[in-house]
Amino acid sequence: MHTVGETQYNHWFDGLALVHSFTFKNGEVSYRSKYLRSDTYNCNIEANRIVVSEFGTMAYPDPCKNIFAKAFCYLSHTIPEFTDNCLINIMKTGEDFYATSETNFIRKIDPLTLETLEKVDYSKYVTVNLATSHPHYDSAGNILNMGTSIVDKGKTKYVIFKIPSSVPEKEKKKSCLKHLEVVCSIPSHSLLHPSYYHSFGVTENYIIFIEQPFKLDILKMATAYFRGVNWASCLSFHKEDKTWIHLIDKKTKKDATTKIYTDAMVLFHHVNAYEEDGHVVFDVISYSDNSLYQMFYLKNLTEDLTENTKLTSIPACKRFVVPLGFDKDAEVGTNLVKLPSTTATAVKEKEGSIYCQPETLCEGIELPRINYDYNGKKYRYIYATEVQWSPVPTKIAKLDVLTKEKLSWEEEHCWPAEPVFVPRPDSKDEDDGLILSSIVTSDPKKPPFLLILDAKTFMETARASVNVDLHLDLHGIFIPEKDLNPEHE
Repeated sequence: MHTVGETQYNHWFDGLALVHSFTFKNGEVSYRSKYLRSDTYNCNIEANRIVVSEFGTMAYPDPCKNIFAKAFCYLSHTIPEFTDNCLINIMKTGEDFYATSETNFIRKIDPLTLETLEKVDYSKYVTVNLATSHPHYDSAGNILNMGTSIVDKGKTKYVIFKIPSSVPEKEKKKSCLKHLEVVCSIPSHSLLHPSYYHSFGVTENYIIFIEQPFKLDILKMATAYFRGVNWASCLSFHKEDKTWIHLIDKKTKKDATTKIYTDAMVLFHHVNAYEEDGHVVFDVISYSDNSLYQMFYLKNLTEDLTENTKLTSIPACKRFVVPLGFDKDAEVGTNLVKLPSTTATAVKEKEGSIYCQPETLCEGIELPRINYDYNGKKYRYIYATEVQWSPVPTKIAKLDVLTKEKLSWEEEHCWPAEPVFVPRPDSKDEDDGLILSSIVTSDPKKPPFLLILDAKTFMETARASVNVDLHLDLHGIFIPEKDLNPEHE
C-alpha cells in the first residue's frame, strides 16, 4: 500500500507490506492476500496518513510520539527506532514463520490464514540494529543470519548469529530465538560508515561476507529527521574504495588473516558458494554503481517506465574464486587460482594481500534462486528473473553455469516475480522439479496468474489465474505440507 489517506510513500520498497499465498490442495489452487498488521500499519491507518518513517520516506511529525519525545529519541539514540513493516521475505524458524525486513524487527505470521502474530525484536537476543532477510538454513533447519551492530560500546561490527531449529523439550512453549547464539563478529572497516548488505554466502566450512563500499553514514542518519531528508539519502557508493572479501572459518569462527579484496561494486544477492580443490568459489549478482535503488522511487515508476528507469549499470552474475591454502612464497603478481574451469583470478600483491577479479557468467539477471539442496555445494543451475536496462523483470531464466546456456520463459504483457524452485520428491537430478512464479499482467483482458514451469525443460506445466489484482512481490518461500505444524493445518 503506497498511499495512506492523502499521503504517499516516496519509494516502492517503503509501501505497507502485503503478504500473499497460493495454496495447492487436491489439484486446485487457492489464493489469499492480507496486509501485514504491523505496528507501523496500525499507526498509519489509525492516523489516516503516513506517520512512521520508512527508509525512503521520512514522516512528520509522528503522532505515535509527541514531538518532544521524538526529539529526545533522536538526540539520545544514534540510530532511530526502525519500522516493523516487514516486506522483504518469509523466514522459517523451528515450526514458526516470520515476515522479515532489514531492520531488527520481524513479525510472526500464520502461513495459512496470513494473520499477523507477535512482533519480535532481534536486539533483545543479539546486539544488532539491522539484519538481513536472506538467512541460510542447514540440513537440520538451524538458521545462520547476520546483522550490523552500530557504535555499540564504541565499535561498529557485523555479527553472525545462529538460531536453532528446536528448543529443549522442557521449553517447548518458548521461541527458538531465546536460544540464539553469536557465532562471531567482524569489525567494520569504518566506525561511522558501515557497509550495507542484503545477503551473504556459505559453504561447508566457510561464511562469506562482502563488505562493499555502499555505505551508511551514521551521523547523517542520526540527524536525518531534523534535516528533513530520508534515511536512503544517508547511503552512498564510494567507487574509489575497495570491496573487502571476508572468509570466516566455521570451526575457528575467525576471519581469514590475509586481506582479500576486489574492485568497488554493489551487490544485493549472493547466488551460491562452494569449495573445490582448495578454493572457495562464490557467485553473486553485482552492479558497478547504486542506480538500482534510485530506479524504484515511485516518481520513476510511471507510465513511461522504460523511459524513466534506465539503469546506468546492468546486473551481472559474477564468479569469484579465493584460494585457501596457497604458496606463501609465490611471487608478487602470481595468479593463485588453480582451477581450470574458471577465468576468475586472485593475484598476490606485495603486502601479501590478494586482489580478486571475477569471471562474468551472465548479464541481465536478478532475484536468483537455486535448488536449495545444493546450497553451499558445487551446483549447476541458477533460476532468476531477466532484466535489461530497466529494473522490472520481463522474463524468467534458467542459467547453466557450466555451459553458460540459458533457457527463458516470457509472454507479452507479463511481469514475472522471483522464480522459486521446488524439488520433486526423491529427485536425483539438480533440476528435477518445478519453478513457481507469480505473474503480474499489464493487459486488462489478461488476468494475473501463478506460473508453473518444469525446471528441466522450462516448458509450462500449468498456470492458475486469479481474478484479483496481483502485485509484484520481492521474495517468497515454498512450504511443504509436512512443515505446517498441526495447529496451522
